[in-house]
This record gives sequence, structure tokens and C-alpha cells, in this order.
Amino acid sequence: HVQGEHVWHVHEHTDEFFLVLDGQVDIALREDGRERTVTLHAGEIFVVPAGTEHKPASPGGAILMFEPAGTLTTGDRHEGDIPAHVDSTTGRLIG
Repeated sequence: HVQGEHVWHVHEHTDEFFLVLDGQVDIALREDGRERTVTLHAGEIFVVPAGTEHKPASPGGAILMFEPAGTLTTGDRHEGDIPAHVDSTTGRLIG
């Protein structure tokens, strides 16, 4: 489940796959010196290419993400401090 704004970050060597299960997710992207936002709704997918700076945000929703094991949720590098509501981990065990 996601809610609120994440931090601007980048995964230098891995793509990041988003599938929106419920609600809405906005993914802001910085490419070639410009910013754009992709808005996704339930059933839609988007892949952030490796090396692309991005910042997910959501008013509330559920997503399924695929990325390699050990990938830090705040990227190889990020912009600014990590807010308390952002969980900076390499994943959690389910169960």
C-alpha cells in the first residue's frame, strides 16, 4: 500500500516495474533536463528505466513492484532527507 510522496531517487543499474492494483499512483520523472509525470490507475503498468531519476506519489493505493532482491527503496542515491513516512529498506519478509 502506498500513500504520500516518496523522495527523488535513482536506481543506476536496475529497472523498476510498477503495477497499480488499486487507486492512483503518480510517478514524476526527470529525463534530459525536463520533468514529466505519469499517472497510473488500477490495472496500469509502468517501468522506470535504470538510471532515471523518479519520485512516486499517491493519494492512496496499492501497487505490486518488481525489482531485484537487495534493491534499496530509496535508490542508489536520493535527493534530500528521507521523511519519516518513507520506508528505506531492501525489502521485508512476508508472513
